Amino acid sequence: MSIQVRNLTHIYNQGMPDEDRALSNINFDIYDGEVASIIGHTGSGKSTLVQHLNGLLKPTEGSIIVGGTDITKPGVSMLDVRRRVGLVFQYPEYQLFEETVAKDVAFGPKNLGLSEKEIERRVEQALRMVGLDYGDVKDRSPFDLSGGQRRRVAIAGVIAMKPQVLILDEPTAGLDPGAHRDIMNMIHDVHQAEKNIIIFVTHNMDDVVRVSDKVLVMDRGKLVTVGTPAEVFSRKLHLERFGLDVPPVTAFIRELYRKGIPVDPETLTMQQAADEIVAFLRKKASQ
Repeated sequence: MSIQVRNLTHIYNQGMPDEDRALSNINFDIYDGEVASIIGHTGSGKSTLVQHLNGLLKPTEGSIIVGGTDITKPGVSMLDVRRRVGLVFQYPEYQLFEETVAKDVAFGPKNLGLSEKEIERRVEQALRMVGLDYGDVKDRSPFDLSGGQRRRVAIAGVIAMKPQVLILDEPTAGLDPGAHRDIMNMIHDVHQAEKNIIIFVTHNMDDVVRVSDKVLVMDRGKLVTVGTPAEVFSRKLHLERFGLDVPPVTAFIRELYRKGIPVDPETLTMQQAADEIVAFLRKKASQ
């Protein structure tokens, strides 16, 4: 399973006075089992891009090949595409509508024509994957849950369809730090369990470093950089041109480095930073 995007361009209101080129000649590949993050300032085209990947939007030009199928071709079943590519919008909890959690999570699998037994199995499994106890929440109203729990229920509804590609648009937007951490842990756990492609849009550079294999940087409808987190965040000045920055822990370590403390300026994670500082302090204590 892989995704190849070639020469993707999207123009809103083409030919009209308010024509807007939202995407321009986008090209990238995401391979089986990768976690890819998409970053960029507001209005850079991130959400427009991901909505093309499950056929919700059609490109003005270009092609999108998912698992060997060009989903932009006429006659391609969008139902089949959306079975393979699940998309979770920003604030998905606002789309909950059933009277119980179990019924809401079951909505997608029911539309796949699965047996009642298989639907129940998938609902239980999906709720467990997002960190909710099936027995505790299945008969409760989604609206009696906390905001973070409701978001997990909404994500579970997509996971229950077992997509080969899971796309999450700003999955932690508006959450408190604890719920934010829980959602990112959930994304990691789902990926470990399903071994699927995960693509997520975010403004949080720490999240990018924590879970991503690949980073796509968008600016004004163009894909300006693709690389690993280490490759992308090694180019601080390049990122600043697009209104972005390195993760806070990297900025902190680089400031120590500029002050003459011998730490690795390419440190990306909190654990790496702790290891660098402990190593420095031990060496200094032994002198």
